[in-house]
Formats: sequence, structure tokens, C-alpha cells
Amino acid sequence: MVAQQTNGKAKIVELSGTTGASVSQDRQKGFADEIKKHPDMKIIASQTGNFNRAEGQKVMQNIIQSLGQQITAVYAHNDEMAIGAIQAIDAAGKLGEILVGGVDASPDALQEMDKSRLNVTVFQNAKGQGEGGIKAAIALARGETIDQITWVPFELVTPENYKTYMQ
Repeated sequence: MVAQQTNGKAKIVELSGTTGASVSQDRQKGFADEIKKHPDMKIIASQTGNFNRAEGQKVMQNIIQSLGQQITAVYAHNDEMAIGAIQAIDAAGKLGEILVGGVDASPDALQEMDKSRLNVTVFQNAKGQGEGGIKAAIALARGETIDQITWVPFELVTPENYKTYMQ
């Protein structure tokens, strides 16, 4: 989505989750792998915000002060840090100039999208993940063979479809 909205040219700040956490490592690797497909997209700063709104805001304030005009997008490993980044971007008077994306499609993030402050997030279907786990457990209990991993795809949430995710 960031590549699409920036025509494949972006200077990106990555706000990562807790250092060493598998989810942080996986999201960082997945994002880096995708960025490699776009030679004019660069991660210009990557710092942890520990999946926390206040920390995400503080880190983003510092990055804006040091990199300022260079930033075209922010990728946060969760919506809480994305919201913190939005608060810092707003305080710096750069709202609408920097794309912001997060992960989780949390109610607060959807409210930010409703206010045209968050550009993209992804929905992790907890119900689908739970159903997949139960089906796998039942299959194993019956002695059936199952795949080692059962994928429940993330769903892209954008300004065009976010209302379907609001409760």
C-alpha cells in the first residue's frame, strides 16, 4: 500500500515492536523483504516503540527533529505506535504530508482513519485464527494429518473499506 501510494518512492520510518519479540522480528523481516522489491523505497530510520503509543510518539518526535523533511511514510508494527506517530506528526505540523500505516485495525486506529489521519492498517482476524486452531486441534484428535502452519490472511484496511471493520 505504501509503495502504491508513493509510486514506489519513499523514505520510511519504521517503528518496531519490542526488541527480540518474534512478532517484531517477523514484521520487520516481512516489511524489509517487501521494500527490497522497490529500489526507490528506503527505510531511513528504525527504532523500537515497544508497541506503545506514548513511546511511539516520543520516538517519532525525535526522528522528525533529526530527519524532518526527508520522511514520506511511517510503518508501525502496531496501531498504538502508529497513533503515537500521528500525534507527533500532527504536533510538528506535518499531518497529511507523511503516510502512516499500522497493524491491528484497532478501534482507535479506525477512528483515526475516520478522521483521515491514518492511511492504512491491517486486520488480524482473531475469530478466523481461533476457528483455524480449533479445526486443527479437532483434526489432530481424529488422527488426521494437517499442515504444520494454518494461515489466516491479514486483511488490508484502507479509507475505502474501513467502515466495514468498525463495530
